[in-house]
Amino acid sequence: MSGYFQALLDPSMPFVRNALIAGLLSAVLFGVLGAVVTVKRIAGLAGAIAHAVLGGIGLSLFLAAKGVLPGLPPIVGALAFALLAAAVIGFVSLRAKQREDTVINAIWAIGMSLGVLFIAKTPGYADPMSYLFGNILLVSGRDLALLAALDAVVLFLAWRYYPQIEASAFDEEFARVRGVPTDAVFVATLAVTAVAVVLLQTFVGIVMVIAMLTLPSGTAGFAARSLAAMMAGGAALSAIFTVGGLAASWSLDLPAGAVVVVIAGAAFLAASAAVAVRAGKRRGGRA
Repeated sequence: MSGYFQALLDPSMPFVRNALIAGLLSAVLFGVLGAVVTVKRIAGLAGAIAHAVLGGIGLSLFLAAKGVLPGLPPIVGALAFALLAAAVIGFVSLRAKQREDTVINAIWAIGMSLGVLFIAKTPGYADPMSYLFGNILLVSGRDLALLAALDAVVLFLAWRYYPQIEASAFDEEFARVRGVPTDAVFVATLAVTAVAVVLLQTFVGIVMVIAMLTLPSGTAGFAARSLAAMMAGGAALSAIFTVGGLAASWSLDLPAGAVVVVIAGAAFLAASAAVAVRAGKRRGGRA
């Protein structure tokens, strides 16, 4: 572990500091958005959007390599596919609930399959695994600026519309009766999640995005008594898991994203087991 902290202070290794800053900035998104995703139980929707991104990445790489749109950055196609997936899922969820699961699974599978096909036909070599797991050590200053800007937007929206978000998250029917525009809140949540996924997958990968949108907030949810507490707890745990994962991966020479997910998953399972044991003892004491 000491080697990692020495690398942080080494002027010749700015990528190590960029990775740490990126992890801390992404923790804000994982905490705020993850809490809403977890409470509303729409992790499957977020997962479908995350996988649809690969289709946009593959298409951008293909068009750029073929000279159709020279220099087209993958983030453009990723953003287009993510927002399209969010729009389709939002429409189906609100207008055709009986087919929601089918459409989610279809978008999930089609998005990834299109990405693999486009990448396979792209001249040269493009490794889809780099987009599935990412490489947080390759974060640039531009990525950090975009991530910081998105953090500011998400924090502002969460603060400005917190009562509406909380009401629609915990009891959508009651919130609708009270005049809360629950449909608009739902669509806005999907849209912001889609944009966040696009930025996050650039350096942490699709797999880590899905895991970190659910595991830290889910772990914080065992102790939180409000959505705000869950957001704060999820952000704090995300930061801890990320820093711990970066340090461990540096020391063990392992992929950073995969190590972070393993740590987050282990913490969630441990917390779940502790809650189950505590509940069992309470039932035993009452018997």
